Amino acid sequence: MTFPTAPETHDRTGHPIGEEEPDGRVSRFGVDGTGVTTDEYNTALAFDEQANLVRTTRIVVGLDGSPSSLAALRKAVTLAAGSNSAVQGVVAWQIPNGYGGYNFTDWSPETDALQIMNKIVKDAFEGTAPEWFTPVVRQGNAAAVLVELSKGAEMLVVGSRGHGGFAGLLLGSVSTACAEHAHCPVLVMHDDDA
Repeated sequence: MTFPTAPETHDRTGHPIGEEEPDGRVSRFGVDGTGVTTDEYNTALAFDEQANLVRTTRIVVGLDGSPSSLAALRKAVTLAAGSNSAVQGVVAWQIPNGYGGYNFTDWSPETDALQIMNKIVKDAFEGTAPEWFTPVVRQGNAAAVLVELSKGAEMLVVGSRGHGGFAGLLLGSVSTACAEHAHCPVLVMHDDDA
């Protein structure tokens, strides 16, 4: 699985396509890949020593290791590259109903969730997550966790497991709850949308 990298920026003061304004903002121009200027915009964002744009928006993506969640991650990374957003990958876990106060000795849902996240990072990013990707493993109902993390997000991307035919047209319970209750736009991906 290969993911696009975020676009490079040319925000250095004095660079032909980026100049510092008197008020401290940086005027930055987009290019279409051939060097032709396509647009201009101003930003008051801080820059690090390498003059990389600080990502102030984030796209949240729900992950569970399924093909549809990996399609959601691919789409989130593509959208983030175009909008210079950070990506927050979320794996939620909870103790199954009926296990209440049972003391697990050989199995841990939290350990399973961490292993799912580690496998996703390893497969998606060839071992090491880029600095603009934040892995989040949190206890709770998946829909509730994603809805909470959608506050202040640019977008929430989730997968939906389609099973072909009429069932494939339906959304799952997590994607339905997110679409109904999220605090930002929601994009639902099927594994065949990749």
